[in-house]
Amino acid sequence: MTDRYHQAGGTPFAPHTEAETAAMLDAIGAESEVDLFDIPESVAFDGEFGIDARTEREIREECGRLFGENDDLVEFLGRNHHGHYVPSLVDHLADRQEFLTSYTQYQPEITQGFLQALFEYQSILAEVTGLGVPNASMYDAATALGEAATLAARLRQVDGTRVLVPELLCPGRRSVLDNYVAGTDLVVETYPTADANVDVDALADAADDDTVMIYAENPTVRGTIEEHLADIGRIADDAGALFCLGSDPVALAILEEPASVGADVVVGDASVLGMPTSYGMGLGLFVTREEFIRQVPGRLVGVSTDDAGNRAYTLTLQTREQHIRRERATSNICTNQAWVALRTAIHAAMLGASGLVDLAETCVREAEALAADLDSIDGIDAPIHDRHHFREFVARTDRRAAAVRDDLLEAGFAVHVVGDHEVQVCVTERTERRTDDLVAAFEEAAR
Repeated sequence: MTDRYHQAGGTPFAPHTEAETAAMLDAIGAESEVDLFDIPESVAFDGEFGIDARTEREIREECGRLFGENDDLVEFLGRNHHGHYVPSLVDHLADRQEFLTSYTQYQPEITQGFLQALFEYQSILAEVTGLGVPNASMYDAATALGEAATLAARLRQVDGTRVLVPELLCPGRRSVLDNYVAGTDLVVETYPTADANVDVDALADAADDDTVMIYAENPTVRGTIEEHLADIGRIADDAGALFCLGSDPVALAILEEPASVGADVVVGDASVLGMPTSYGMGLGLFVTREEFIRQVPGRLVGVSTDDAGNRAYTLTLQTREQHIRRERATSNICTNQAWVALRTAIHAAMLGASGLVDLAETCVREAEALAADLDSIDGIDAPIHDRHHFREFVARTDRRAAAVRDDLLEAGFAVHVVGDHEVQVCVTERTERRTDDLVAAFEEAAR
């Protein structure tokens, strides 16, 4: 067959002879294939890439010059992008050829290794959340939140349109959520917070029979640990709404188990393990209750046995509508972050249960110690929220926060400005050895 198509001027991948192509073009009234596309002249390919050929050495030297232009800063930045130390073992294992070149694991007979790794990833998330059905990863925390909202709508198809989120929700996540609900009947509304945590009374007043989902975070975007999760769960239950909780695998090692406080869905960024700070790229975790298993977006890896009785892994409960009949799909997420999920699983397995707890406790201890040191500086009040904190906290500055930030940048440190006189500082095990230097820089910047 291949030879016949080659002889006819076609290829085995697009087996159209010149006669077949001419007949199709004639049927639709086009002179050539080019007429089928409307590409603006300004972006049309003119046959030249405009890239001069260079040797490997020349390219490495050029990249070195470009990277050298980056600011050399110690980043005490957080707000949903948290950098933890990634052991070199993660790179060595994840960079194996069979992982890097793997596409979606549709053929289980040849992808058992990767499928098992994804199953272990799912098992880790089930362990830290207490919920039974994690998926095999999503793009990021924001898309996971959007998928949670549409899942809630599918479960309440007869009535209910309101999705309630905290007023402090990170703008990026809110924007993605708004995009997700555009074109549906869902409406996103905010509820008040009190000292960075949920204002429970205000939330109870806001929730009603028209509410399909209530979203809260632990820790919050300001680093505070939410103290009223069980109350939020009861409010959602009374309203007949889903309770969606945002968190991450490191925090969940020591914070309240989502299942125990009534959470129906847990979303967040799992790439706090396995990936350095990637400035936007993440790994969306999505875990829910077993009764919602047929509404889960993305992919699930299941375990069974083969004909010989051996344990075997395969993708399961994934409808083809997701790929080819999108108007009937439960979700239009058709790919995932399998390789990043693999890195997360490797990192979590390497730490083990006790190592994960130790890392989480470091995030509490170091944040508390750094806040106390900054609070001792004239002109700095830290933390401003009377709460326990995880990784990060907000400090008030007598000077304008932007001026403080700029002076810190000059000293080689980066923090977030979150108000006219508020900066947010995040510390992990990657930056804990530079906290004394940061405090000294704050002493100068606060004057």
